[in-house]
Amino acid sequence: MSEKIDKSSASEFLHCCEGMPIAIVGDIILDRYFWGSVSRISPEAPVPVIDVENETFHLGGAANVALNVQSLGCIPLLCGVVGADTSGEIIRSISEQYGMSNRYIVIDDARPTTVKTRIIGNNQHIVRLDREVRDDIQLSTSEKILSMLAKQDNLAGIIIEDYDKGVVSSELISRINRLASDRNIPVFVDPKSKHFFDFKGVTCFKPNRKEAQEALGYALKTDDDIIRAGAELLERLQCKNILITLGERGMMLFEQDGTVDSVPTRARHIADVSGAGDTAIATLAAMYVGGATMRQAARLANIASGLVCEEPGIVTIQISRLLDALAETIMEDA
Repeated sequence: MSEKIDKSSASEFLHCCEGMPIAIVGDIILDRYFWGSVSRISPEAPVPVIDVENETFHLGGAANVALNVQSLGCIPLLCGVVGADTSGEIIRSISEQYGMSNRYIVIDDARPTTVKTRIIGNNQHIVRLDREVRDDIQLSTSEKILSMLAKQDNLAGIIIEDYDKGVVSSELISRINRLASDRNIPVFVDPKSKHFFDFKGVTCFKPNRKEAQEALGYALKTDDDIIRAGAELLERLQCKNILITLGERGMMLFEQDGTVDSVPTRARHIADVSGAGDTAIATLAAMYVGGATMRQAARLANIASGLVCEEPGIVTIQISRLLDALAETIMEDA
């Protein structure tokens, strides 16, 4: 199979993944936004005064990954935890509005729903406020998630979305890997620091530069640094693929056979990087289960994450925009 991808082949892969169920396991977050304008500085302190004009709520974390998976035509099975509170009700309400099932979301009255509140002034991100508990979820709650996954006979893929908020544990990772191995289900991981080296043998492990630096203990400044990091992660994790995301420098893909592929990005107007990683992992998984190679999937994931950075706030990728951006990229390269 050719590693090149164009609008036609990308459309075919997206058509093939349509209707495929993909489980998204991880930390569900409610993203709350205050939108307003800034025209003066507070007399009480040298800080901007935001005249709030609007308040919105959006699905974040694993829930935003699920929403992106759905926008690409797959069926998301969102597996995670919310509290028995108003924020949890808002998450379930929003997911229902988008036509996603809430049957895989566990309600835990012993912990609050994780909420990230962002204040936006003049379309610029001013500050973020977090309300969360990072303790591990109860074992009984974890068992409920695993039981729901085990009952799904036709899973096309599993995405583990770890934000270090307590849902993802070493035991859960191990048991998901056993389940996936037994059923030949690809597993895609968006890691954080706590369980970084627990994700052994997965299909694709996707840290960003900061996460990889902190885990490995050295800076990733040059291509040689990044290549060293990719090789070390492949060896330590025994994964099939390592995909390190590099922000404005794109991505670098390391495959099990030793192939290294740089995926450059295009210069774009960056309004907000929130949710870019969510879009990348969702696109990567959808393309791969639709028949794309990992290199092809990585290229589309790179384009998709760049597109969502162009708008303030967390937005999902749209197929038409993704395919048009791919066509534009090919023309620029010609």
